[in-house]
Amino acid sequence: MSKSKTKLLDQVRDAIRLKGLSYNTEKTYVRWIKDYVIFHKKTHPDELQESHVKDWLIWLVNKRNVSASTQNQALSAVLFLYRNVLKKSDFFIHDLVWSKKPKRIPIVLSKNEINKLLYHISPKYQLHFRLLYGAGLRSSELLRLRIGDIDLDNNQLLIRSGKGNSDRYTLLPQSLLSCVLNRINKVEKVHSKDVERGYGMALLPFALHKKYGNSAKSLKWQFLFPSRIIGKDPRSGIPCRHHMSGTTLQRELAQAQKLSGIKKRITLHTFRHSFATHLLQAGYDIRTVQELLGHKDVSTTMIYTHVLKLGSHAVRSPVDSL
Repeated sequence: MSKSKTKLLDQVRDAIRLKGLSYNTEKTYVRWIKDYVIFHKKTHPDELQESHVKDWLIWLVNKRNVSASTQNQALSAVLFLYRNVLKKSDFFIHDLVWSKKPKRIPIVLSKNEINKLLYHISPKYQLHFRLLYGAGLRSSELLRLRIGDIDLDNNQLLIRSGKGNSDRYTLLPQSLLSCVLNRINKVEKVHSKDVERGYGMALLPFALHKKYGNSAKSLKWQFLFPSRIIGKDPRSGIPCRHHMSGTTLQRELAQAQKLSGIKKRITLHTFRHSFATHLLQAGYDIRTVQELLGHKDVSTTMIYTHVLKLGSHAVRSPVDSL
């Protein structure tokens, strides 16, 4: 892109960081805005109108076959550009029907299937998967866990900036306390060596390095599941140890599923679905499950009651009584 377009993307990044949005959001919005500009032959967005946005969105659906959620994500990025960067607060897309994400019943594993999968997970990643299931975590929440988020005395995990940028507490399974403690000790040893080598700075969100200074080198800021190598903060350029990649867990899960012979479509998120369903099966109140999952609306949690109605504890078919 031309120099002017590069400046535009820098303005986008600055606006995103000013609002305290995540680095993943920054990458996603910049990518879509760049795509939008290129689609219109690198014309500056200030010279484009509502109809140009519509043309682009229609092209995404008809030619690139993007999903409903992807189309909405692209639109959100462009609206952010016009309203927050180009300062057109009243910019609006008239007569636009937002694509609706189809409602799907989540895939849930039985406790027996969970056991089968865990049996084939290598010891190196047992704690990762037991926390996904035992605490009902999203994979991103698991990977972003820091030492300071773990409350061993009260058996709690503090989930910071979850979906919707909100914090919540969820349970820390008692059966995993010793494993978590051993994990913390391992992280502490690695961190001590990093500090000795002149490193040890944690990757902090929203430019908090400036606020905390050298205190960002304390153990509490370190990830529970750190990366094997020291990299650089993509925003500040400071050398630091990021958390491990989710791709590693996806590969491990694929191998375990193959060995277990389970034919269902399983993702890392399936453990969270199973956590919620099994708690409801055990008789826990839906509001309690809602809080543990971090759902803002109980209607989101209600989807798991639909799963129960279809499962082995549900309505019996009349053919079973023949």
